[in-house]
Amino acid sequence: MRLRVKFSKHGVLRFIGHLDVMRYFQKAIRRAGIDIAYSTGFSPHQIMSFAAPLGVGLESNGEYMDIEVHSLTSSGALIDALNAQMVDGIEILEARLLPDDAGNAMASVAAAKYSISFRPGCRPDFLTRSVIDDFNSQSEVIVTKKTKRSEATFDMKPSVYACSFDEESGSLSLTVDASSAGNIKPALVVKALYDMHHQAFDESVLLITREETYTNIGTAQDVQLRPLGYIGSDY
Repeated sequence: MRLRVKFSKHGVLRFIGHLDVMRYFQKAIRRAGIDIAYSTGFSPHQIMSFAAPLGVGLESNGEYMDIEVHSLTSSGALIDALNAQMVDGIEILEARLLPDDAGNAMASVAAAKYSISFRPGCRPDFLTRSVIDDFNSQSEVIVTKKTKRSEATFDMKPSVYACSFDEESGSLSLTVDASSAGNIKPALVVKALYDMHHQAFDESVLLITREETYTNIGTAQDVQLRPLGYIGSDY
């Protein structure tokens, strides 16, 4: 049986890279006595996959991984067993039994929601609710996305599903494409706001938390986002 496990990651653990997080869970699962399934072959490994690896420096309330187990007492028992092995900064939030026809976590990712605040004294003066309203009203937002090997200029607007600003807290809320084909980093959206107001942008001033990771239960034309944990049921 396959399970989708949701967890959060906060504090100093935001500086731990994805491969180290994966190795950490492999050890925690063994210590917790979870009856996890292993691959066959010369070098068996736990059958585990993560939805969308979190960038170093980001915190999260909505990370997901899929695991395959031979047996399971209950979702609650698995959550308790894993949380007993967790260090401060990582917490297991839920575990859902997946139907046989469910896609794996990584292939299911369509979007992610982020909250973005600024380091003390670094919030830009131009950032107001009316600026975000103006951004949302634009028919297109042309940006340049750089990779290690190349760069590409494209219209980012169709990949931004929601953007709002809370003037009281001074934080942005973004829901953007997080699929493998069109992944948009939240810093790219913030940079576009800076560029629109001819301001220099420094990514290091951002404090970013991934709040949720979504799948699309609709179509490409009629997007209907639901949390990855929406697929499946309690056991």
